[in-house]
Amino acid sequence: MDTIGFDDFLKVELRVGRIIEASVFEQARKPAYVLRVDFGEELGTRKSSAQITALYTPEELVGRLVVAVINFPPKQIGPLMSECLVTGFHDENGDVALCVPDRPVPLGTRLL
Repeated sequence: MDTIGFDDFLKVELRVGRIIEASVFEQARKPAYVLRVDFGEELGTRKSSAQITALYTPEELVGRLVVAVINFPPKQIGPLMSECLVTGFHDENGDVALCVPDRPVPLGTRLL
């Protein structure tokens, strides 16, 4: 495993957001959702594609807090311009479980 300095870690903007909309990404090559995530007044809302269909339905995603990288450049994914990367972990089956705070925190809070 490569090591990084703390200054390198600080370059990654990991922020808390709330999913305000989730829908099936019909044009995705692999099953995915289009998420709209609210990062608070300062950062606003951003869209993301997330391959989390095995463990979540769109209905249960709305209202959830998530951790996302917000300082990657936008990435074109089919017809969607993804504006953030929602984070998660692969479980024993290879399905993605969301990385989430275990207590409520203000939207836009940075992970440190």
